[in-house]
Amino acid sequence: MSGHATLTCPECGRSERLRMPTDACQWFHECSFCHALLRPAPGDCCVFCSYADKPCPPVQAGQDCCG
Repeated sequence: MSGHATLTCPECGRSERLRMPTDACQWFHECSFCHALLRPAPGDCCVFCSYADKPCPPVQAGQDCCG
């Protein structure tokens, strides 16, 4: 299981490597480049499941997302 992911902003297309929280869902993230406030896409539990190159740690472990 990986604790880091590359998150790509859907607004500006730029990517940043971030540490994923293992004990909480990350519902919001402000893009470091364009300052857009990212929220999970419909049906996703967190910004990592929506916009990163890998899902959040609970999903990687085969559990319900952040639950």
